[in-house]
Amino acid sequence: MTKTILVINAGSSSVKFQLFGVTDHDLLGLRVKGQIEGIGTRPRLLAKDAAGELLVDNTWPTADVDSVPKALDKVVGFLREHVGGNLPVAIGHRVVHGGADYKQPVIITDAVLERLRRLAPLAPLHQLNNLAPISAIRSRHPHLLQVACFDTAFHRGHPDVADRFAIPEQLFGEGVRRYGFHGLSYEYIAKRLAEVAPAIAGGRVVVAHLGSGSSMCALVAGKSVESTMGFTALDGLPMGTRPGQMDPGIVLYLMTEKHMSARSIEQLLYNECGLKGLSGISNDVRELLASTSSRARLALEYFVHRVCLSAGMLAAAMGGIDGIVFTAGIGENAPSIRENVLRRLSWLGLEVDSAANARGGPCISTERSRISCYVIPTDEELMIARHTLCLLGDGASAEFEEKRA
Repeated sequence: MTKTILVINAGSSSVKFQLFGVTDHDLLGLRVKGQIEGIGTRPRLLAKDAAGELLVDNTWPTADVDSVPKALDKVVGFLREHVGGNLPVAIGHRVVHGGADYKQPVIITDAVLERLRRLAPLAPLHQLNNLAPISAIRSRHPHLLQVACFDTAFHRGHPDVADRFAIPEQLFGEGVRRYGFHGLSYEYIAKRLAEVAPAIAGGRVVVAHLGSGSSMCALVAGKSVESTMGFTALDGLPMGTRPGQMDPGIVLYLMTEKHMSARSIEQLLYNECGLKGLSGISNDVRELLASTSSRARLALEYFVHRVCLSAGMLAAAMGGIDGIVFTAGIGENAPSIRENVLRRLSWLGLEVDSAANARGGPCISTERSRISCYVIPTDEELMIARHTLCLLGDGASAEFEEKRA
């Protein structure tokens, strides 16, 4: 019987999952891909097989799926019915923040879980939601191997100067540093570049992961050397509901002049800013593109403006630029955003192929362009499955088996 690895990417209102089969030669093959969304509001489970054929489209009353554990129950029930009743050999999880402790994926233990919970204040939208399914599974299947794969880990090879703030050394020693995020996506793109765009894979590439959460990364020979995100997932580009880079004095102003509490400021910065705050309409780029509102137009122009500024900053960090890659929800699916960015970067010698851009690439620059530009879909879940498989096959897995025996 084929061994399987389950990958879980849990958010506050959704749980994405992919099930991979593992061959005798340790090759991964996608079997099922889906998500349960609207947890606590309008729960809906959608899943497709490897060929893209719909396997299930179910909805439930809100009370039936009002938490991540209940959502997991629905996912497990679906997998048992459509795939088989056997447990996977391991489960890989996306965990946004690994802090200073974790530079690579790690097998989950009680001690690891506790250390990761302490990082929740640095990623309040993500961390506890990422950890919720891990805890739920451990309570029911304590002997099932689970692996945490971190969005921060890919950036841990940065030069020291790129990871610091201009603050006292003591704070840096306590972990106040620039971590960077979306590392699983950037790691996947770095590996795909060798297949899709080998001419620039070993060079200097800016990758723009543009979605509800957005950031950009500078890759030199496939390694991260700089990123727009820092200590938390608030920094850098404007996002759906997060402001991106801003003067820290704004926080002091909100405290002293507006008398806002830390909790109120956190709620504002994580949930009411970004494209939502600028437009006053929505955090969804699709809605803003369809709107005739001047504020919607301002929000999109601001987004493009900050992406272009960041591209220049990252090019400076690399000492030049050979290519640009767009990925994630906006990067892959909003050709007008891509074109506006690339036209503003024409001073770099970049020339966009409008027809190729409208088709979605993969190459969207002309043959005359000095810089190559690509659209490459990301696959964080496949990256997680690969890391999980690696840990299954090394000494870490054997040590885990010994401890749980």
